[in-house]
Amino acid sequence: MAESAKSKGKGSRNIRQMGYTDLEDFFLSLDEKKFRVRQVWEWLWQKHALSFADMTNLSKELRQKLGDNFTLPALSIHSTQYSSDGTVKSGFKTHDGHLCEGVLIPTEHRYTACVSSQIGCSLSCRFCATGYMERQRNLEFDEIYDEVALINEQCERIYGKKLSNIVFMGMGEPLLNYKNVLKAIERITAEDGLAMSPRRITVSTAGVAKMIRQLGDDKVKFKLALSLHAANDTKRNEIMPINETNNLKALIDALNHFYKETKNEITLEYILFNNFNDSLKDADELIKVYRQVPADLVNIIEYNPIDFAKFEKPTEKRMTEFMDYLAKNKVNARLRKSRGKDIDAACGQLANKTSELGKTEPVELKA
Repeated sequence: MAESAKSKGKGSRNIRQMGYTDLEDFFLSLDEKKFRVRQVWEWLWQKHALSFADMTNLSKELRQKLGDNFTLPALSIHSTQYSSDGTVKSGFKTHDGHLCEGVLIPTEHRYTACVSSQIGCSLSCRFCATGYMERQRNLEFDEIYDEVALINEQCERIYGKKLSNIVFMGMGEPLLNYKNVLKAIERITAEDGLAMSPRRITVSTAGVAKMIRQLGDDKVKFKLALSLHAANDTKRNEIMPINETNNLKALIDALNHFYKETKNEITLEYILFNNFNDSLKDADELIKVYRQVPADLVNIIEYNPIDFAKFEKPTEKRMTEFMDYLAKNKVNARLRKSRGKDIDAACGQLANKTSELGKTEPVELKA
């Protein structure tokens, strides 16, 4: 398909920000037949056209009129890296020159897209590469849709399969881009979109209690993951500044509200840091939180080193002891081995290495 850019349309309005009825009104003003609306809609949301020139079953004249009235600022793939384990990391370029990253993660039974919701991040989590970047802006819903569509095209080309799952675990905090994330999921799950099941989508949050409650009020159908990483407020404040205004009690209350309203699956994510949150006392605190939340699963994640944080992965022995203690206390937990580490595509490593990072000082954890 043709390379995408804002200049592909001379108009000022993004055509994908329009609803179907709005497009009908526009075509009516041109005295065009109604079926043309359906053709354009399919190009935008099912055939993933990156420019009006791609819409080959429309007349040249009609494509010109679309270009005169609208823009189609689709994402383009800026760079691609391939891991030895089959993981693929892509750098996506926006129409205004920003970069964000997404990852295709293949396993034996799943093909998962890990997508970003913001360009950079404002939360400054101490262990996450994206947290050392400035937040440039939110991604628009159609840009998030492009990430999924482009990764799906990669999956079909490389593995001959469509995506089976989507996780919002890339760059940015999804719940601080609430409307665009929900609108993107609406289009991704729509029959006239990518038609993916919402049950195969997980939104991960660092913990914005107010918006977790809003998800419940909005009766969303996708799964939720909380990036916990420490199970007491003192330690969580140290590694995740957001906890200072969204403490564990507020998060526990919000998660219970979310589950009461939706009955959707909740996962707790917990990265193990050597001599910080990996003792049996830490495990006890994690168990206490787990028992207050209707969580289906605790994902214990091995730490992936980044340039700007002096954190270390615990020994295999220490991780095994931690996992065994959780099992002994009837916690449904699994140790998640990260993929794509050799291309900086693993959990916490997305950082747009082709762009400058805003902060460069290493951070050390206190024991």
